[in-house]
Amino acid sequence: MTGKLCAKGILIVLMFCLSACGGLRFSQLDPAAENYHPRRIAVFAADVGTYEEARLHIDQIVPGVLVEKKWFEDVVDASSLARQTAANPDLQNALASYLSKLRTLNFSDAELSKQIGDITKTDAFLLVSVDFWNYTTEKDKKIARVGMAMRLIDAQTGKIMWKAGHTRDESYILLKPALANVAGSLVSQMVGYMPR
Repeated sequence: MTGKLCAKGILIVLMFCLSACGGLRFSQLDPAAENYHPRRIAVFAADVGTYEEARLHIDQIVPGVLVEKKWFEDVVDASSLARQTAANPDLQNALASYLSKLRTLNFSDAELSKQIGDITKTDAFLLVSVDFWNYTTEKDKKIARVGMAMRLIDAQTGKIMWKAGHTRDESYILLKPALANVAGSLVSQMVGYMPR
């Protein structure tokens, strides 16, 4: 009798655990992020890899979603950051060096990060990379797929406060959903997990 009761209890717990599985494919929050509340955030130009057609959409969607959320006093988008960079050689050098170290060595340089934050008057940076931006077919099922990774970096310390990755698939029969719309839903879902 106790064995059956125990088995039923385990089954119920397992069902709750499986139903709770939702969320993002990957999300990692630094312990210090619990008390991290940046006021001004800069969204760097997206790293789109081979999906160049995604650049314009992502560079508009991400800051747009952040502005809609009203979590930050100011959101500096990629085009504003590009204008500041073009007008300031110190920012241009710091940004190029910082991104080079981050991409090649996976090292967020605290000194360069602080310099970029001071020049742009921002508390945090959001870096976005595109993993998927395409239409595909799986087992006779047509899918619009967008995948992204994001990193939120504290400007003063260079510390990665949050990083996440997720993919969103939308199946269709005749009319292809716009990848930009799929990306908008994905960005909204992802930033919901971001410290603010």
